[in-house]
Amino acid sequence: MASKVYRKVEDNVSRFRRLAKRPLTLSEKILLGHIHDMRSISEHGIQSGKDYVLLTPDRVALQDVTGQMTILEFMQSGLKKVRLPTTVHCDHLIQAKIGSDPDTKSALQENSEIYKFLESACRKYGIGFWKPGAGIIHQIVLENYAFPGGLIIGTDSHTPNAGGLGMIAIGVGGLDAAEAMSGLPWELLYPKRIGVFLTGKLNGWASPKDIILYLSSKLKVSGGTNAIIEYFGPGAKTISCTGKATITNMGAEVGATCSVFPYDKRMEIYLRSMGRGRIADLANSHLDLLTQDPEVESEIMQDKNNVPKYFDQLIEIDLSKIEPYIVGPHTPDLGRPISKMASEVREHPNYVDKISVALIGSCTNSSYEDMSRAASVAEQAKAKGIKTRVPLQVTPGSELIRATIERDGQMQLLRDIGANVLANACGPCIGQWSRPELKKGEQNTIVTSYNRNFPARNDGRRETMNFISSPEIVIALALGGKISFNPLNDELTSSDGTAFKLEPPEISQEVPQRGFKDVKGVYMPPSDDPESVNVILKEDSERLQRLDPFAGWDKRDFEKLPILTKVKGKCTTDHISPAGMWLMYRGHLDNISDNLLLGAINAYRDKEVGRGKNMLNGRIESFPHIAREYKSKGMKWIIIGDSNYGEGSSREHAAMTPRYLGCAAVISRSFARIHETNLKKQGVLALTFKEMADYDRIQEDDRISILGLEDLAAGKPVTCILHHNDQTEEVISLRHSYSESQLEWFRSGSALNILRSMTREI
Repeated sequence: MASKVYRKVEDNVSRFRRLAKRPLTLSEKILLGHIHDMRSISEHGIQSGKDYVLLTPDRVALQDVTGQMTILEFMQSGLKKVRLPTTVHCDHLIQAKIGSDPDTKSALQENSEIYKFLESACRKYGIGFWKPGAGIIHQIVLENYAFPGGLIIGTDSHTPNAGGLGMIAIGVGGLDAAEAMSGLPWELLYPKRIGVFLTGKLNGWASPKDIILYLSSKLKVSGGTNAIIEYFGPGAKTISCTGKATITNMGAEVGATCSVFPYDKRMEIYLRSMGRGRIADLANSHLDLLTQDPEVESEIMQDKNNVPKYFDQLIEIDLSKIEPYIVGPHTPDLGRPISKMASEVREHPNYVDKISVALIGSCTNSSYEDMSRAASVAEQAKAKGIKTRVPLQVTPGSELIRATIERDGQMQLLRDIGANVLANACGPCIGQWSRPELKKGEQNTIVTSYNRNFPARNDGRRETMNFISSPEIVIALALGGKISFNPLNDELTSSDGTAFKLEPPEISQEVPQRGFKDVKGVYMPPSDDPESVNVILKEDSERLQRLDPFAGWDKRDFEKLPILTKVKGKCTTDHISPAGMWLMYRGHLDNISDNLLLGAINAYRDKEVGRGKNMLNGRIESFPHIAREYKSKGMKWIIIGDSNYGEGSSREHAAMTPRYLGCAAVISRSFARIHETNLKKQGVLALTFKEMADYDRIQEDDRISILGLEDLAAGKPVTCILHHNDQTEEVISLRHSYSESQLEWFRSGSALNILRSMTREI
């Protein structure tokens, strides 16, 4: 596969150079190498942030929760086999309760129906199946499938993790994946480029995690929207492959389409340690394709006026000056150096200083290097005869990592200071965490090495404040017991009563000297006789439901539609379609729709979360209840969103459930990339205010008309009328980002309806 990809990249880049007449960045080369048909590129080239391009991915990766709906969608295509290499990874459905073995056994029993469906569908349709306990999707992809210069799409927003191995890796909705699995080209708004020039070298307590925590604090949660973050410079070569993956993983927290590092020696070391030396050999012979043209860096460093030739924005970071960072609570861009944390605790009386639980691992920080640095801190504590002052939970990213750190002793060092080992799964990182010890409404603080910390994200409790840092800092904080503890300066007390200060973790090997431990029995290939395999799907299931087509647009304008809600402030996909207990219904569209907007804050009633005014009876009720009542009356309705609406995960359920319950349009100040695409794919009209202040004009009892839908066209504004309760009206203008082909998704009722017709014609 890689050899074939490099031939195409070489050919396409050569053609494009004749148009561009300038050196090219790495991300340009990889994207150009995956253009479906270079003949579609005009002589004027491609405009970042404006032109849509059709790409041919190399792989698709699905996790067990989002993958359910994706496979149900693929089944609608009528194809007998996927036309693109695809894998399913069972990592989201294992709930953290006690520990690895009992939790995995419990999940196998509780989710037996889902696992049987996924396994049977994989065997029938030519999909690789990674069993429960094998590990987290992004770690498994990095270990087995990622390769420099490739393009992978995955139904998880942290798919960009593979950018640590020089791959363009992009999170998408399920229908995007189903289309690619069916052999259709994948459409993407050609991203802008943010260059991050790295110099120096990390030292002391600073880790790769601190680079992205620092960057997220600068770019904020929407600063990377519709952009690729491309790292380069001498500092990039000092970071391990898995350290790079941590950085690219969390690019999702600034809304970036993806992030990528150029191929280097550190990636070669990782590939060879994983037994993938042939990929390393091939990459070494194609260095010109897997790195940016050298003139890019030299021209920028000579004259910053050259930056616009290559990047829409350039950020320079001296790694030698990076301090350990801690971000949170409730958003991944609220950051500060750990030296400032104690003063912030004093300034914010709502911050709970005492830590309730500390957690390390997950897809973001569970590499051999991460666990070794964490174990280095644990070893110091053990030598002084102390343990953590708070519960410590460890989540290995894969069975490969777990088995290796068990063999090499890092896991035992963590256990020696009080750690409990959870399953090789997402667990608390995505809301699969049982915490019966907490009282209802109890304010508490957790510290994690995870990537996302929205309210209720980890344990379903909005009162839990998640502060994110590196694994080694989390271990130190667990020993100190408070988020105000600063391991760089503050002292601990050893078992003999003497004071001591922790030393920075030892610079450990990024891969094990003895190689990774071989593991077996975690993967199941597709069947050699797919015709003999039947997909196991019960018709009366409460967890899986076959999909029925959404109705096409009736060619009428939307006139005087009620507003289900106007949401205020941050409204992520976790707010629109919460996880936790609702994960069990991700394959059943009707049942999962009962969680619609349960985490959304009502702009008209700040204290009402997940509830609003029912226009039919004037009562304050839950949003899913109101939506179902409107649907029963044949009424379409509208959602009004704030800035960066739909931030967070790739879950298309946040678009499918509104569509299923009758949502005609979402009008917001701005959208997060994946969610905007998901709305479009499901046939929901995604619109933005031309004037941001028009958001404030919309009143609770308004009705909204959206006119001129017959004449919808790319780049053409949309007329909207606000019908106020006092019989007055206001006309405002709305924008959209639809291409002409995307408008067909709206007219047809959904992109899935088009997929059905296209694949049956093939």
